[in-house]
Amino acid sequence: MKNKKIVIAVVIILLAIVFVFIFKDKILKIMYPKDYQEIVSIYADKYNVEENLIYAVIKAESNFDENAVSHKNAIGLMQIMEETADDIATTYGFDIDYENIKESVAEVQNNINIGTKYLEILLEKYGNKEVAVAAYNAGIGTVDNWIEKDIIKADGSDIENIPYKETNNYVRKILRNYEIYKSIY
Repeated sequence: MKNKKIVIAVVIILLAIVFVFIFKDKILKIMYPKDYQEIVSIYADKYNVEENLIYAVIKAESNFDENAVSHKNAIGLMQIMEETADDIATTYGFDIDYENIKESVAEVQNNINIGTKYLEILLEKYGNKEVAVAAYNAGIGTVDNWIEKDIIKADGSDIENIPYKETNNYVRKILRNYEIYKSIY
């Protein structure tokens, strides 16, 4: 009886392994979707930001919940702060409703537009994903300070030295998501 239970357990485990192996890509695509593809594609092209990076940010920031609001009041899919949205929209002439900025920034099209523009700005400023993503989370001033004090290198080669645990984990999560998106799509 005991051996029969062991054999059944082994068979179930082997079947599970075969199932995961056969359906790995399908499972990963469910876990790492490409929702809002038309909108993401428009702004990825417009701002020359890789779609997979945008999806990696959306996955990490809101897990595709367009109604997400963080404990710091970051809004929407790409978790945009109102101040950042206001600054980018004003500087680049985006058509958003400043009277109802929170609702306007939460709107998917505006959120992806502003978030992707912000990524473009950071990628241009820092020249690499690692430092740009750190600045997306911790802020430009904070990251500039880390670089100035030689806590991290401007080229992103020692990104593991980020002193904020939240930002350190965030950068790792984005880079992991980015690699997963690249591998499955």
